[in-house]
Amino acid sequence: MTLRFVGTRESRTLNALFRGKEYATNVLTFVYDDVVPLAGDIVVCVPVLRAEARESEKSVTAHCAHLVIHGMLHLQGYDHERDADAARMEARESALLKALGQRDPYTASPRRSRVLRAHGTARR
Repeated sequence: MTLRFVGTRESRTLNALFRGKEYATNVLTFVYDDVVPLAGDIVVCVPVLRAEARESEKSVTAHCAHLVIHGMLHLQGYDHERDADAARMEARESALLKALGQRDPYTASPRRSRVLRAHGTARR
């Protein structure tokens, strides 16, 4: 697994190439294959991370932990395409963040849905 921190331009380029979306996004997860768990890349866009942290009134560290956990769960096969899957993934994120001493991002911010729904997962 590779974790990369990138700027707006690279995030926008990757999001356009792999998801057809013309904007920088907070986190992208690239899964290499479905056979080997945890094989892939997680790409976090630092300017988007900072803006979302500020908007959500969270520290950059707390929001970064959330995005990395979110990406790692995608590598393990979690997704949030359906409501039931999203609830399962969010519960796992919340539990892991709690174990790290972080507050629950889904009850701590009224803007939660907009922040994490903007990212994506791609297959290479």
